Amino acid sequence: MLSADRPDSALAAAGAAAHLDPASEWAYRLVSLAQERIGRLPEAVDAAERAVLLAPGSWAARLRLAAVLRHVPGRWDEAAEQAALAARFAPEEPDTHVLVADLDLLRAEHAEAARAYREALRLDPRHAQARVNLGLTLLRWERSRTHHDPAWPIDPRGTGQARRALEVWSRQTRLLVAVATAAVAVAALAFDRGPQAVLGGLAVLVLMAGLTVRQARRVRAWAYVPAMLVRDPWFGAAVAGGIVAVAAFAGWLALGSAPAGIAVVPGLRSGGLPWVGLLWAGLGGLAVLGWPVLAAVRSLAETWRGHPLRALTHFRQATHEHTALRNVGERAAFEESERDLAAGERAALRNAGVTLWVLLGRTWSVLVPLACAALVVEPLAAVATLAVPYPMLRAWRASRYGHDRWLAVAAGLVGAAAVGSAAGGGFGLVWGWRLGFGALGAVVVVFALRAARSWWKGVPGPWRASLIMCELPMGAEPTVVLTAQVRQAFGYARTVVLAYGDALGPGVAGAVATITASGELKVIAGAQAWEAIEADPRVAVFAADPLQRRFWVEVRGVALAGSDVLRVTPKQVLVGEFPGRHQRR
Repeated sequence: MLSADRPDSALAAAGAAAHLDPASEWAYRLVSLAQERIGRLPEAVDAAERAVLLAPGSWAARLRLAAVLRHVPGRWDEAAEQAALAARFAPEEPDTHVLVADLDLLRAEHAEAARAYREALRLDPRHAQARVNLGLTLLRWERSRTHHDPAWPIDPRGTGQARRALEVWSRQTRLLVAVATAAVAVAALAFDRGPQAVLGGLAVLVLMAGLTVRQARRVRAWAYVPAMLVRDPWFGAAVAGGIVAVAAFAGWLALGSAPAGIAVVPGLRSGGLPWVGLLWAGLGGLAVLGWPVLAAVRSLAETWRGHPLRALTHFRQATHEHTALRNVGERAAFEESERDLAAGERAALRNAGVTLWVLLGRTWSVLVPLACAALVVEPLAAVATLAVPYPMLRAWRASRYGHDRWLAVAAGLVGAAAVGSAAGGGFGLVWGWRLGFGALGAVVVVFALRAARSWWKGVPGPWRASLIMCELPMGAEPTVVLTAQVRQAFGYARTVVLAYGDALGPGVAGAVATITASGELKVIAGAQAWEAIEADPRVAVFAADPLQRRFWVEVRGVALAGSDVLRVTPKQVLVGEFPGRHQRR
């Protein structure tokens, strides 16, 4: 039911299973998954915590609890602790490393996330979530709420409201400053209305004071604002830009109302101090051009952030692995893996398209200054433009991302721009220069049209904000069941051996073991084993069946210290047969 996207039916089935067998931690994990899918986070947390209480050594229960806790404000540290325990209990399971990496990625700790994703791919090269999210790590992706630290004990909606209020204030003030500066300058210089223009500028300052008070009242999380500005540098730059724009506008007005300022235009031209005119022009330019310059710098910085070619390699592998699985006809044997790979393929295709647009932006940002420099300094240097589009065109062809026709048109225009610039510089052809610069301008038009279409239809656009994480359900693995044969072996065994690892290597100890109704082993062993298990809880419990006499059983699992016994949660069960006399020979 969960795989068929029917969480309500899945919740009913899992709830019935938990009612029939209250000791089944697997049922509670499935209840938690269904509740999370529906959106009932408190109930999902309760069910996951119940599963951990029933099987504290279950790595799947710890993984499920960590996966749901990361969505609860103020419980991020608990989620990280549970994910670390899951990785400690089952380092051989790729999902444990993937969740640890996801938590690192959400906090923009890209180096740690990449390390954990690579460990997961070493264990399972076909893991779709690890493959896609590793590509995001290489792109140095950050989620939309960059300003909010998930570890903060405050609801993200509180910091989000504060950010919106400050962004609106910054946007309004910068727009008012730019318009007012242009209007005052035109009125003073073109129509000789300096004093009246200055009074109008002062009225704008009063209006901005009212806007500031209005937006400040909407901020309820002032204690977190400094940390928000540090965590999101572009948000901090926008707020600082608004403050600088207001200060520059006020200084510009004060300088203009001085005797040597714009109120007395002849004084500005001849009778004032020589630096007054330059300072006045600089403050005016800062007030008017600060916003577009910041936007251009941010766009350029976002374009050159990360390693898109390496990220595209992982996105491509995620889609190719899914195709290979379908081609070999393994759908019946790998139904669950097929669904995960299909979800990973969708995320990989979307991220690949955005990454190709990022590569296109890089290529365009190199071609423009190179072509301009060649036109002004040395025309023969324009021949180098032929090599600039090659990485982008090769990546576009290898990624098989052909359903975005806008991207294909833009890529063709970039190639035409390179060819035209090279022809204009190498052979002195005027039409070549015209073709090159015309194609570069057409790329901007295509991008703008593609962005407008995405905004109008509400679909992912050609920008980094359209990148998405691949988040698959975690913690649904079935519980290891101890069969009647295994229970009989431990029930009648005369000798039980507990194997563990310590600083000196593998160790064994005699033990006494029983199996509870929930399938958990309770083991009594010596103090030395307890000390070793505190460092490494992974153990193996061995018993021979005295009734059958030829069968042995080994239960591998995780041991946690209880009040007076070790509680071992099984991870794997092995059943074998002792060799006979002819086999011993």
